[in-house]
This record gives sequence, structure tokens and C-alpha cells, in this order.
Amino acid sequence: MTNKVWFQSLVAIIMTLLIIMLVIQVQVIFQPVATIITTVFVPVLIGGLLYYVTQPIQAFLEKRKAPRAVSILSVFLIILIVITLFIMILVPMITEQIQTLINRLPMLQRELLDLYQTLMTQRERVQNMPFDIDIAGMGQDMIDRSGEILSNLIGNAFSIVSGTVSVILMIVLIPFFYFFMLKDHEKFIPNAVAPFSGTLKQFLTELLYDVDRTLRSFIQGQLMVSSILGVILFIGYSLIGLEYALLLGLLALFLNIIPFVGPWMAFTPAAILALIQDPIMFIWVALITLVAQQIESNLITPNIMGQSLKLHPLTVIVVVLAAGNIAGFVGMLIAIPTYAVVKTIIQNIWRYRQNLKKAMITEVRSSDS
Repeated sequence: MTNKVWFQSLVAIIMTLLIIMLVIQVQVIFQPVATIITTVFVPVLIGGLLYYVTQPIQAFLEKRKAPRAVSILSVFLIILIVITLFIMILVPMITEQIQTLINRLPMLQRELLDLYQTLMTQRERVQNMPFDIDIAGMGQDMIDRSGEILSNLIGNAFSIVSGTVSVILMIVLIPFFYFFMLKDHEKFIPNAVAPFSGTLKQFLTELLYDVDRTLRSFIQGQLMVSSILGVILFIGYSLIGLEYALLLGLLALFLNIIPFVGPWMAFTPAAILALIQDPIMFIWVALITLVAQQIESNLITPNIMGQSLKLHPLTVIVVVLAAGNIAGFVGMLIAIPTYAVVKTIIQNIWRYRQNLKKAMITEVRSSDS
């Protein structure tokens, strides 16, 4: 019975749960380690994201015989130029639209109330509506919550200062980690597997390279797809005259990083603003969003990402929703790459186990003969 796969899997699960329980019981011992990990986690995460986004530029330059120092300097220079252009061109436009939106919040609330009253006057024609939406209450609650947030910000000045210090520390650490990722990325995996030998070393090497390819495929592909989709939506919203088109396009660019769920999250504010501006505008926004999603799903994604991750859409939706309930919006952002990495690890472990089993059978047969 001990040779059965189900028995070995059950033992592995039980041992994993026992280890987790023991770690929880003695978590005070691991608190300093946890503090260090949480301190460097975000800088390493952002540094890794920048590395995967810009590594193709570095590879392109080095294929043209550029030295490593020149390629790194060029990448940093390109990032600096992009940030400068963003600050000079987009930031004033974004600030203006945000200020306009803030100034118009009371008027938007009144328009929401008018829309609500219009719906109520037409209630006799829609007797089959199974629910009652309290839009007035929602608008008032939104304003009340905004006031509470402002009061909390003013009352928690110390927290703001400490948070500012943390942000400054992060800004310092991100370029530090990012620089060494660009400089020594070929050495990471060989150095990580150096203490091991034999088949275990080969297994760990293949595993880490597969994880690297998985992360590279997802990050580079998803960011490119999201950028193209954000530009398409911005152009479409601008052509139909939708207010705050730039803000909505940037929001779509950011939210579309979350597969399947992100586009719907980006469509919601655009639909609400279009409905307030003009009910006909809502139809145009819906059509533009539908066309953009069809272009993305049928042309952009298949050509850029293909089927590299081999994730079923239903699996993606379940993983994203579960991660959102567990860890909020950040969980939704990292859900799919985390799932893809875990899937890659499990596949490699299974392949390693099968190869080890075949090698043992071959060795036994050769010794018998």
C-alpha cells in the first residue's frame, strides 16, 4: 500500500499541514524573518516586474555587441525618459481631469438623484423589477465616506509621515534590486542550485528555468495586451466625446492586467459616467468596450501570448475571484502568475518523480539480467 500514489500523496499533504501548524504555533520565532521578508518583498516584486519588462531591451542591445554596463545604463536611461515624458505630458492632463471630477462630484450626485427619480416615475412600467436600487443613498454614502477618509487622513498625520518614509525606502531599494537583476540574472539559477548535485540539481535547474519562462511569458504578454487595450479604449472614448477618457483609459490599462475580471471592473466606471453624461453615450461605451474585448481576445492575446500558460478560462476566473476574497485587489493582481508558477512546480515535480521511477525500474531490470 505504501507504494500507491494516493497513499504517498496523502502522506505529503498531512506532513505539509503539520509543518504549517507547527510554524503557526511558533510564529513568534519567525517574526523577525517575516518582518525582513515583508520589508523587501514589494521592492523585489517591483524590481522583478521591471526586469521582465525591460530585459528584452537589454537582450536586444547585447546582441548588438553592447557591453553589459552600456546595456544597463541604456535601460535606466530609457526608463528615466519614459518617466520624464509621463510627468511632463500625462500628469498635467491626469491632474486636470481628476480636479474636474472632484469639482463635479456634487453635480454628479444631483444627476444621479435625477436619474433615480426618473426611474421611480417610470416604475409602473417596470413592475417586474425584482429589486430596488437606492441610488440616492449610494451617492450620499459615497460623499459621506469621502469626508470620513479626508478626516482620517488629517487625523493620522503620523501614519502618513511613517508611510512616506516607507515609500522613500522602497524607492531606494527598487533600483538597487533592479540593477542587480539586470547585472547578474544569468548567475541566479546556477548559484541557487550550486549546493546540490546529481539528478536533484538537474531537477532544480529545470524547475527554476521553467518558472522563469512562465513569469516572463505572463508579465511581458499581459502588460503588452493591457497597454494595447488601454490605448484602444482611450481612442474610442475620446472619439465619442466621453468625459475623463484619459483617466478611464489608464484605469482600463491597469485593471486589464487581471484576466477576464479586470475588463468588467474597468467597464463599470466608464458605464456609470456615460450614463450620467448621456444615456445614448452608455450604448456607445458598451459597443466600444465590446469591440475592444473582441479585438483583444481574438487578435491581440492569441498573437502575443498564445497558449503559453495553458490556463482554462474557468480556472482563471475561479482563481482570481478566490484570491480577491482572500487578499483583496493585490491578491487578484498576483493570482494568475502565482497559480501559473505553482502549476509549473507541480508539473516539474511530477515529471521528476516519473523519470526517477523509470530510472529505478531500468536499474532493477539491468541488475536482474
